[in-house]
Amino acid sequence: MTESPLAQPLKLPCGAVLPNRLAKAAMTEGLADDQLHATHRHETLYGRWSNGGAGLLITGNVMIDQRVLERPGNVAIDPAPAEGEPEGMAQLRAWAEAGTRNGNHLWMQISHAGRQSPRYVTTRPMGPSAVQLSLMGNYARPRALTEPEILDFIERFANVARVAKEAGFTGVQVHGAHGYLLSSFLSPVTNQRTDCWGGSLENRARFLIEVVRATRAAVGPEFPVAVKLNSDDFRKGGFTLDESVNVVRWLNEEGIDLLEVSGGTYEQPRLLGYSGDADTASEGPAMRESTRKREAYFLDYAQTIREVCDCPLMVTGGFRTRTLMEEAIASSETDVIGLGRPLCTDPDTPKDLLDGRIDKTVCYEDYVKLAQRGFFSPASPLMPIKVINVLGGQAWYYQQIFRLADGEEADPDLGILKAVGAFVKDELSRSRRVKKARLT
Repeated sequence: MTESPLAQPLKLPCGAVLPNRLAKAAMTEGLADDQLHATHRHETLYGRWSNGGAGLLITGNVMIDQRVLERPGNVAIDPAPAEGEPEGMAQLRAWAEAGTRNGNHLWMQISHAGRQSPRYVTTRPMGPSAVQLSLMGNYARPRALTEPEILDFIERFANVARVAKEAGFTGVQVHGAHGYLLSSFLSPVTNQRTDCWGGSLENRARFLIEVVRATRAAVGPEFPVAVKLNSDDFRKGGFTLDESVNVVRWLNEEGIDLLEVSGGTYEQPRLLGYSGDADTASEGPAMRESTRKREAYFLDYAQTIREVCDCPLMVTGGFRTRTLMEEAIASSETDVIGLGRPLCTDPDTPKDLLDGRIDKTVCYEDYVKLAQRGFFSPASPLMPIKVINVLGGQAWYYQQIFRLADGEEADPDLGILKAVGAFVKDELSRSRRVKKARLT
């Protein structure tokens, strides 16, 4: 039997080698303790994913600032004291050891939530400008960062990368997508600054480029540094594919090792299968009919970026059939396939694909809805119903991650409303505990 293209190793520009072409894409875990440190649940979860056969595992958001979180269960790494290691270092080492036990890579995704930090986490989020996130009133108006704060955050990104390397993670990914802080600086909708950090694309991209440059300096030339970048915000007046192409040209000069192509923001969450608000959504380039049939959301966008990108490319979003994955690798449309939701219920999915035991991953997202059709379906004319379907599906997968982290099997029969209730209860409870811990 001919070896699958998915089983081929990939040598990165820094010299590191991924053992195969399948990656667990970053998914927020929500497993940190009240001090925002990693826990034994991270060890259990990533140990299972390591055994599952993917050549690369990318963590969910690890935050550079504990004041502004994507959710209250994030791991956060603040600057270390003048002497000694940062708090939680032992837990990070245990996480890294468990997540690499099968010879795979484990990269820490480094991020700042920016304006996308919910009210129950903070009433004072941060952003390039004071442009509020419009999503059912759950996000407060951000305050604009000062230049000293921007410079401090650049060093914080680099510091977390340094800590990740010391803890045993085998690489880092700088999160510059999905509307988080670095991504919001790229968009003219959310970045309305008139200083050297706003205005022209070169100025809007300055924060991301400086973060990547500082990160590379912190970890050295032989340690993988990746970037996750939106191909398009899918928002009128937002960050476009043409601008993304220009940013990729600048990233080429910084010597990154892998570029992951994604798209959308909280207001236009294309990665979750939601086309967003028609009043604010942009059309974007026409997508090939073949691509729609072949599942992969961002493959067409990635082809435009591929023309200018000097480093290997990773595409995440929608891949479900082994045939499509193999075709995408064999045709050099992408170098790495990112998988997310299938691994929330079936952690052995990569191994099963590589060994030919399955031809298609599980697709519970096809059924996790309030209704398959009609008023309560994702096609509802009422926007809150659409949003509940999207966020309810997200909550359903969060609950499956929790089960895997507790050493249990997934529960495919979990109802979407029950999942939403459990998610809200857990988030609010964690938020109270985290805030209490900060005061003690």
